[in-house]
Amino acid sequence: MKTWARLMVLIAPYWKSMLLATALSFLTVASGIGLMATSAYLIAGAALHPPVLELMEAIVGVRFFGISRAVFRYLERYFAHDATFRVLSRLRVWFYTALEPLAPARLMEYRSGELVSRIVADVGTLEQFYLRVLAPPLVALLVLLAVFAFLAWFELRLALTLLFFFLTAAVAVPLGVRALSRGTGRRMVETRSALNAQMVDTIQGMTEIAAFNRAGRQQEQVKALSGKFMDLQGRVAGIRGLSAALTGLLMNLTMWSILLLAIPLVQQGKLDGVYLAMLALGALSSFEAVLPLPMVFQHLEESLAAARRLFAVTDAAPAVQELPGPSPEPRSYDLRVSGLRFRYAPDEPRVLDGVNFVLPGGGRLAIVGPSGAGKSTLVNLFLRFWDYQEGSISLGGHELKAFSPDDLRRYISVVTQHTYLFNATVRENLLLAQPGAGEKELPRAAREAQIHEFIQSLPRGYDTYVGEKGYKLSGGQCQRLAIARALLKNAPVLLLDEATAGLDPVTELEVMESIHRLMEGRTTLVITHRLTGLERMDEILVFERGRIVERGRHRDLLKRGGLYRSMWELQNPV
Repeated sequence: MKTWARLMVLIAPYWKSMLLATALSFLTVASGIGLMATSAYLIAGAALHPPVLELMEAIVGVRFFGISRAVFRYLERYFAHDATFRVLSRLRVWFYTALEPLAPARLMEYRSGELVSRIVADVGTLEQFYLRVLAPPLVALLVLLAVFAFLAWFELRLALTLLFFFLTAAVAVPLGVRALSRGTGRRMVETRSALNAQMVDTIQGMTEIAAFNRAGRQQEQVKALSGKFMDLQGRVAGIRGLSAALTGLLMNLTMWSILLLAIPLVQQGKLDGVYLAMLALGALSSFEAVLPLPMVFQHLEESLAAARRLFAVTDAAPAVQELPGPSPEPRSYDLRVSGLRFRYAPDEPRVLDGVNFVLPGGGRLAIVGPSGAGKSTLVNLFLRFWDYQEGSISLGGHELKAFSPDDLRRYISVVTQHTYLFNATVRENLLLAQPGAGEKELPRAAREAQIHEFIQSLPRGYDTYVGEKGYKLSGGQCQRLAIARALLKNAPVLLLDEATAGLDPVTELEVMESIHRLMEGRTTLVITHRLTGLERMDEILVFERGRIVERGRHRDLLKRGGLYRSMWELQNPV
């Protein structure tokens, strides 16, 4: 019931459109009943060869109900789907809004394909919630009341007969379908999500799969999930066919029962024979409102399962809590770290343990060390992807936790090892840093990053598509675009996290030249395990197992013969 109530709250802003669509749906079915009943009356009356004028009302009625049914059906579909699509649009925006503060800390446990499945397939499943769960029972109830009153006006027993068969088709059959399909809707949603996630993983890892000749194994996994999903779909199709057959049987039994009750009334003179076909066919056509009902519980189960999967993500508490009130304005752009301790989970060892350092405004500080020493964790803390448990980090004299994540990130530019380039143009990827940048700013930033000439050589220049994750570019070109993006943002604090990792020595030196231009006038923190270009750093901190084991300038650290010297000798063998 909690999930149901939360879904109702999400769609509540569109209740007027939904109520209008429900009323139009009722009028559509009612027009169909009127068309069938009036046509039967007209044919029965015409068989008696009365004057044409006596049939004019029935003729006009047939025309009216025929036209009105088409008009009401169009309006019903228009308003119902308009309301549904607005609800889906709101759900997608709501889900993304709730998702964004959770990244990356709370989303690491999810596969990317699973998140895509939730935001696309699960939200799409909720389209059924109004169209196939909420509206059909309301329409059926209104139709039952109207047709019951119509039949009761002629004979109460006819109305009671309709009531019995109508309720059997509208209540007993759906309950039977629910018993047969219990759990199927939930399993369909879960299996579809697993299949989508597997497909995304397979596509993203296609190069590795082909390189290791594991395509057959991936194909078997996809085939197994696809087969499971097809079995569930087949079960639902079988249940849907059974429910349609039962509903059709009850519909025809209703018509024949009314005929059996009405014929004696005609023989006894209590009912004019011209109404006989009208009453039977009117009751028969009322079952149009019942046809969607047997699968209501199936669609409800799928909708609730999809909603629970969405709520399971959005209900997670963000790893970073924002303090009320506006963020402070930093007096300067110095970074101070004092007594910093951090672990990703309470039962995990500390990644940082007692870290202390000061990076003056405009200064350059490098943090080096082996993999797993805690270097990149600092970047996550500086960007407030996570919050530290002990110690202090301040920017310009203000604790980092006093800034909202969005406000803090306005002061920071980041260049990482894994630069993400969207499947868009060079221009659009650069404008991510500053959407309002003009035609002069883009080339200026690209020239400083030493990539303008390359961009100009592309077939469409700055309007050339770079491919997903920039697969059309080399590693060095991707890094230069990232540097140009950072230059375009022009933030006072610069974080470089393994910005040259994976590049060949020549490209690394070229990219480092661009990076040194980027550092000018900025408070710069360089995190790397490569020791290239660190001679220009004001200070170097050597990390090992979350602690600072050495600090000093490049030349001084080489003289000490510690871990830094060992790393240098490994990377620069004589």
